[in-house]
Amino acid sequence: MIVCIAEKPSVARDIARIIGATASHDGYMEGNGFQVTWTFGHLCTLKEPNDYTPMWRTWSLTQLPMIPDRFGIKLIDDQGIKKQFAIIERLMQAAERIVNCGDAGQEGELIQRWVMQKAGAKCPVSRLWISSMTDEAIREGFQNLKDQADYQPLYMAGLSRAIGDWLLGMNCTRLYTLRYGQNRQVLSIGRVQTPTLALIVNRQKEIDNFKPEPYWVLATIYRDTTFTATKGKFTSKEEGEQAFQTIEGKPFTVTKVEKKEGKEQPPQLYDLTSLQVDCNRKFGYSAEMTLNLIQALYERKYTTYPRVDTQYLSDDIYPKCPQTLNGLYQTKYGGVAPYAPLIKPIGGKPLKKTKRVFDTSKVTDHHAIIPTGVIPQGLSDAERNVFDLVARRFIGVFLPDCRFSTTTVLGEVDGIEFKVTGKEILDPGWRVVREKQVGNNENAESTDGTDNTEKNDEERTLPTFEKGESGPHTPTLTEKMTTPPPYYNEASLLRAMETAGKFVEDETLRAAMKENGIGRPSSRASIIETLFKRRYIRCERKRLVATPTGIELIDLIREELLKSCELTGIWEKKLRDIEHQKYDALQFINELKTQVTEIVNDVMRDPTNRRVTLLPPEDEKKKKGKKKE
Repeated sequence: MIVCIAEKPSVARDIARIIGATASHDGYMEGNGFQVTWTFGHLCTLKEPNDYTPMWRTWSLTQLPMIPDRFGIKLIDDQGIKKQFAIIERLMQAAERIVNCGDAGQEGELIQRWVMQKAGAKCPVSRLWISSMTDEAIREGFQNLKDQADYQPLYMAGLSRAIGDWLLGMNCTRLYTLRYGQNRQVLSIGRVQTPTLALIVNRQKEIDNFKPEPYWVLATIYRDTTFTATKGKFTSKEEGEQAFQTIEGKPFTVTKVEKKEGKEQPPQLYDLTSLQVDCNRKFGYSAEMTLNLIQALYERKYTTYPRVDTQYLSDDIYPKCPQTLNGLYQTKYGGVAPYAPLIKPIGGKPLKKTKRVFDTSKVTDHHAIIPTGVIPQGLSDAERNVFDLVARRFIGVFLPDCRFSTTTVLGEVDGIEFKVTGKEILDPGWRVVREKQVGNNENAESTDGTDNTEKNDEERTLPTFEKGESGPHTPTLTEKMTTPPPYYNEASLLRAMETAGKFVEDETLRAAMKENGIGRPSSRASIIETLFKRRYIRCERKRLVATPTGIELIDLIREELLKSCELTGIWEKKLRDIEHQKYDALQFINELKTQVTEIVNDVMRDPTNRRVTLLPPEDEKKKKGKKKE
């Protein structure tokens, strides 16, 4: 009998239906020579410290660092998990072959490998590797099953990540709790969460320490159009007033009118992070909510595998794109087909193919997130919003570039130069996919926290000006204040995590920095949620604000290794290199063991009496809140 093991019961049922395992049993389906069973995500986990030695049960500085000779796994202590594992174990012990049908990624590989190890599976193992859950993809995947050994580097990367997180998290959380939390306030330290918290704290300190300074901007209104002095800011009011007096009452003369035509390419397809950024900016969805929504769309066969960090498709996807577009063409909500008018102009013609979309060299395990072509049914409003973004982004890459004209007009008054720029859309091209797509927060802060007003101003159409024309104008001198950097919101924090703390707008440069990002795309949402749960950060009007505890914790940590984005980014690069067989997993673990030992020794030598302020218990805090009400 061939035993197939999936990551969720719903996925197992889909697989069982396709391969003919239609008879239901307790914990598995059977038929046509197959038994299809499932996990519930993680059934196994790395052993806890006290599983290695009783001496590690009690939190004690004298027992640090805790470094097991050999790491082991154990079953999670849950009755439902134990019952399902017993079924899996029995099936695997009798199997002639196992098909690993776990999620086709690092975490999915780790989940299933640990279950097979714990079950003592001895038979050959094949790997089902698919990027969508459509019937066609499952059939094709079973016709082209891979050898489990091909995915050993993927497993080693996942295992190295888990061990690395254990070493740092277990040791440093105990270390800081005992040393600075008075053994009463748990101070959670993590390889990814601590540098992420440091990003928020450091930004907040920049804002708190910022001293606004005044400056003056000279502008003038000519023919209902505001021109700004090209000299820039005046740092003193006297200097600004002198310039104002120079131009007051004198004619404004247009000295140059320049028009340039340009093209704007469609945005690249979505990876998980860029989808989370857009959903946060447009709809206010948290990173975790977006991940859950796109995962649900994947499991319902409407979109492809979501936990990806590439924005490219492999070349073999190109022939399937007309079929996908056809599915979108037929999609209707409330009797209306929103995508049909967008697809109609390119229907029946060869689709555009560019390297910004199709590049096999930029795709490793999975391609960018795209629709599957299966017509969605019964979507919630939130699911529809996410699907709509993915669908429109996919349609957009096949539409023409947007053509626009940029007009720059220079003017002069008594030797002082002024400038205005306007942008006119000549042919919207791909931009038609953006119409009627305004979310709840379209006019909120952009992903870098800056205001969108200036960008909108540049897209206005200017009146027709002629070189040499002249006339009266109304000068203005406006006092303004320098502004601090913006607080992080979830969108801008995700971008910062992706590029190791550096905000990068340019897509090409951002893609180049992804290898050194903090955490994996699939883990960033849970990291942010952990910071909320630990009460290290809170949300105020979309802003992420560090709590006093979060600030104190980062101030306590003098070991740059624990809070440096760049160093954590380097670790992520090494883990990715392990996956691609460019770096040795054992070397990575040994390096971490050394680093953890050094951190423990440095903290133990700290002569200060630093302490973190104790937080009230969560329930006490709630009681106080109710009394106030």
